[in-house]
Amino acid sequence: MDTMRDRFITTASELLDEDPRLALVLAEISRDGFVAAERRHPDRVINVGIREQLLVGVGGGLALTGLRPIVHTFASFLVERPFEQVKLDFGHQGVGGVLVSAGASYDWPAGGFTHMSPGDVALMDTLDGWTVEVPGHPDEAEALLRRAAAGDGRVYLRLSLQSNDRARPVTGPGFRTVREGRGAVVIAVGPMLDNVPAATEGLDTTVLYATTVRPFDPEALRRAVAGGTTADVVLVEPYLAGTSTAAANDALSDTPHRVLGLGVARRELRRYGQLEEHLAGHGLDPKSLRERISAFLRH
Repeated sequence: MDTMRDRFITTASELLDEDPRLALVLAEISRDGFVAAERRHPDRVINVGIREQLLVGVGGGLALTGLRPIVHTFASFLVERPFEQVKLDFGHQGVGGVLVSAGASYDWPAGGFTHMSPGDVALMDTLDGWTVEVPGHPDEAEALLRRAAAGDGRVYLRLSLQSNDRARPVTGPGFRTVREGRGAVVIAVGPMLDNVPAATEGLDTTVLYATTVRPFDPEALRRAVAGGTTADVVLVEPYLAGTSTAAANDALSDTPHRVLGLGVARRELRRYGQLEEHLAGHGLDPKSLRERISAFLRH
């Protein structure tokens, strides 16, 4: 199976052929995958070099001319390093575009902490008007990219090497019910989905699946809680733990409830190891998730 990043390169190249409104802005990362597209569209495939603030600034400038920019690099270089440009050149200017990241929270541990971005979604959550997409499979990444490219708004598409075994239909921005139960509600985000049913096997829980995390889907959460016997909610996110707990609390503001936010811890794992070791180190593997969810529900 190809990776989400592979699928992004293929799909974005096709979209550049199909839609003259689209432009692609790169900062060296993934440039080798776009050689053919750059040859076909030299005026709409722009590589700015290792200049991430310029990367985002050029994207915002292209948007001001009426183009629809797709801006791509690693998450730490797309959101964290040029955050001021994301805030001003897109948000403050009131223009749209598609930011597509790779690397996620710890996809390339050998690259060190400079190439890890567990806080990217939390940072984007401080800005107004952004849709945040977190696919769990390359097929979902393609569908979300095509939808974002065809629109006019501001979209952050977060790609990862982590992937579920199969894709779920991307029919809209709301949460999808994977399993219904009478107890707690567990929301699995993107590539966390496969681990959640394994972690909650035998537990009477509802499992919701989210690929669009902003805007948050309060109605789906309220319906799921109303159909159960408790108002316990567990969020399993592949980025900074607790990123969506405020959104869940707001959704249930008129209902007594408890929320547990599971995700990447704030502590830095300095023995970089492998991706799977980071997953376990942050307690996001099925065994650790089961222990943490069960302990929460017992109390």
